[in-house]
Amino acid sequence: MLDASALLRNEPVQARSTARLASLLDAAAAAIDALGYERLTTAMVAERAGASIGTVYRYFPDRIAVLQAVSARAVDRFTEKVRASVTDTGHDTWWDAFDAVIDDFVSSFREEPAFAALRFGDVIDLRPREGADTGASRVVRELVPVFVSRYGLPEGDLGMRLEVVITIVDALLSRAFSFESSGDDAYIGEARRVAREYLVGHYGEPKQS
Repeated sequence: MLDASALLRNEPVQARSTARLASLLDAAAAAIDALGYERLTTAMVAERAGASIGTVYRYFPDRIAVLQAVSARAVDRFTEKVRASVTDTGHDTWWDAFDAVIDDFVSSFREEPAFAALRFGDVIDLRPREGADTGASRVVRELVPVFVSRYGLPEGDLGMRLEVVITIVDALLSRAFSFESSGDDAYIGEARRVAREYLVGHYGEPKQS
């Protein structure tokens, strides 16, 4: 997963340019939600943003870069939510903290433009990959230090196991939102159940810290 700014031909340095870029990303995200990421074109982004095609190409070399930038922005916002949730001192156990992360997942699927379509960006399947970093691994980096220091989970394979369970939750929530914009409650419930069983299988029943 690339940083959003690394995908740009020209990084905005003025407020006006920043606003123009945000408008392009908003337009792209709206088009993705309406038509699917497979059908997105740079011309479509320009039309929805009320901009020229040249403005789009000023920032993005092609439609793939647009998709990657929309995905990176969505992951940035999701990661900020997770950071706030996992550091909330009101969580009594590691499961309370992870359950809050699932809540963040659900709200992002419901509210963050294009998140349900692009998720962590893995659907934009490019070879060779730009690097080993993924949206899921970025989230894991927020979770591991808190789960170790506050809840006493052993560090060991914690990062790998959290990435596994996040991948599982992501897949089940993707199915939950495939046909219903508000999400299928049965699949959302299954995502919580499977995540809890997987983590309890490795770390035992959660206890208050």
